[in-house]
Amino acid sequence: MTKDHTNVESFDLDHTKVKAPYVRLAGTKTGANGDVVTKYDVRFKQPNKEHMDMPALHSLEHLTADRIRNHSDQIIDWSPMGCQTGFYVSFINHNDYEDVLSILEATMQDVLQATSVPACNEVQCGWAASHNLEGAKQLAQQFLNKRDEWSTVFSDEA
Repeated sequence: MTKDHTNVESFDLDHTKVKAPYVRLAGTKTGANGDVVTKYDVRFKQPNKEHMDMPALHSLEHLTADRIRNHSDQIIDWSPMGCQTGFYVSFINHNDYEDVLSILEATMQDVLQATSVPACNEVQCGWAASHNLEGAKQLAQQFLNKRDEWSTVFSDEA
């Protein structure tokens, strides 16, 4: 099977070579005024081997999108991957990888303390029936349990 080059950085990543969980710089863009946007691939599950259950992923998305902004005012977005194996987080004018890891760690600790899912209602969410707080907490805990592995992206780096 041949792999075609695409216009999407993550599609050109060899998903058979990565070792989740990890946090990987996926790209940077510089705007016309000099602002730099950095995007990170925050992978929770091993591609093509496991995935996050949708209600738990959905709740983790809501919780993280809300709580991560308590740790940085440079967050642009926290968004789920369609393959249900991770998320993308984007920052503006912030390129300190170790700080990104600290922000993620603090945010996942916040998720573990949550007693409800923010914006989990029909007014603020497009599929409010699809949430699982306990599942989100389990995903956060599993990710935190492997904190010392987040910087190792490829299996041959271990």
